[in-house]
Amino acid sequence: MKRAYERFIDYAKIHTTSDEESGLHPSFAGEFNLANILVEELKALGMSGVRVDDHCYVYAYLPATPGYENATKLGFIAHMDTSPEASGKDVKPILRKNYDGSDIVLEGTGDVLSISRFPELKDFIGDTIITTDGTTLLGADDKAGIAEIMTALETIISGDLPHGELWVGFTPDEEIGEGADFFDLKNFGATYAYTVDGGDVNALEYENFNAAGAEITIKGVSVHPGSAKDIMVNASNVGMELHSLLPEAMRPEHTEGHEGFFHLTSFTGQTSWAKMSYIIRDHDHNLFESKKVMLQDAVDTINKKYGDGTVTLSMKDSYYNMLEKIKPHMHLIENARLALKQAGLNPIDVPVRGGTDGARLSYDGLPCPNLGTGGINYHGTYECCSVEKMDKAVEIILNLISIYSTR
Repeated sequence: MKRAYERFIDYAKIHTTSDEESGLHPSFAGEFNLANILVEELKALGMSGVRVDDHCYVYAYLPATPGYENATKLGFIAHMDTSPEASGKDVKPILRKNYDGSDIVLEGTGDVLSISRFPELKDFIGDTIITTDGTTLLGADDKAGIAEIMTALETIISGDLPHGELWVGFTPDEEIGEGADFFDLKNFGATYAYTVDGGDVNALEYENFNAAGAEITIKGVSVHPGSAKDIMVNASNVGMELHSLLPEAMRPEHTEGHEGFFHLTSFTGQTSWAKMSYIIRDHDHNLFESKKVMLQDAVDTINKKYGDGTVTLSMKDSYYNMLEKIKPHMHLIENARLALKQAGLNPIDVPVRGGTDGARLSYDGLPCPNLGTGGINYHGTYECCSVEKMDKAVEIILNLISIYSTR
């Protein structure tokens, strides 16, 4: 039987970077390459109802062991795409045995992965860790989660371990916020589920940001700079002025824990026009709403100064804090804590400074907290994961299945 890391290395080599500009579903056709492989593997394991739909969602279920039909129907979900923030093409996973805490030089670029820069690496000392050569991300977010779910399923089936009805779902386009858009909840038979899409394996995540996106368009007045006095309105300057109206302390680089932020994700323009994109985040719903008001006030201030229509703003909520939907079902958290302790870990509640498919699915009626996968430094070329921590993630999944099989 394959270990989780062996599956993961195979999956990591498949190019599945989602594309937020494509407007397609899935956003990148290459996501089907991994989906089709998973379909064949699920069939080979003996799963039932295995399918991939037109939008690249993979589903399967395992009927309950006879006598366990009344146990809680449990689901596990992970996503197939990788972040567009770094290349996911031609990924070259490298196994580095018995990590001793020293600097790791990434061979493809000469960049250095070190504990001084990434303190979380101290928890990897003694483990076999997986990195890339530095030219791409690794894709542990979230192909490690897929590998761990698949390995847990094979363990259950090959060991003929008793279980309730189990469901799995593998989604496309989570990294661009569309992973739950076409999820077939109507035919997904789980009563509760866990996404396996977090960081370190001792982390338990059941609260996340409330999130919104904002698009700003600025209309300038362009004339020859030699005769520009009292006429020119430089749209790029206006954009910088607008940005300065938002508190510097509310930027991602100055926040942590439950603190929210405004993040300017792009700024393009000339004298005559400019465009700005923001994401707005906060765990507290009232503070989230106040941040949206703050951005609107900044736009109104600029329009008052330069004239109505100089700046236009479009805002759209993306997802909300799953905590509200998890609270009525805290057994999900209590049992996850127990599963971690049974694996010899000390559970730590971690507020997600982002979002997961589970946040959307929780609001759609499937309570769905998040488990760790054993990786760090996601969305960049310094990404890495631990072979041993991936084994622990599999153990946690198996523990949860056992716990819920008694219910």
